[in-house]
Amino acid sequence: MKLESLETLYVEELRDIYNAENQLLKALPKMAKAASSPELKQAFEDHLEQTEEHVARLDEIFGKLDKKPTGKTCQAMKGLIEEGSEMMNHDGEEVVLDAGLIAAAQKVEHYEMASYGTVRTWAEMLGEDDAAELLQQTLDDEGETDKRLTELAEEIVNVEAAAGD
Repeated sequence: MKLESLETLYVEELRDIYNAENQLLKALPKMAKAASSPELKQAFEDHLEQTEEHVARLDEIFGKLDKKPTGKTCQAMKGLIEEGSEMMNHDGEEVVLDAGLIAAAQKVEHYEMASYGTVRTWAEMLGEDDAAELLQQTLDDEGETDKRLTELAEEIVNVEAAAGD
């Protein structure tokens, strides 16, 4: 695809994020199943529900743009999910593996925050105020998830993993 304008780039990046979110919809149930900490399992399940909302918001944006959301594979998310899969396939102490799952999940959250922040800014610049608002809502969700994962790590999982050393 030839990127001729900010609008073209904006749509292409929205497609990238749409694919990323759909990849995440498939990965989160596996991560929840792999987590041994009940709190971490719940965090993954809650984020799955949020991710469904994120996809619905993107569908709404694409509908208003009269564009198709498909056609792009997010290679970054593919790689991040692969890292998470590697963690799930390790043998070891459950709490240590949970700490690794949190690290993998936070990499995903930071990627999503960067992506949503970028397209939100472009939406604002392009006068797509409704889209910018929806993208900001998702950006806020991603930040809250990242904060929740940090709290789980610092208050429970990492503490328990360190106690085992």
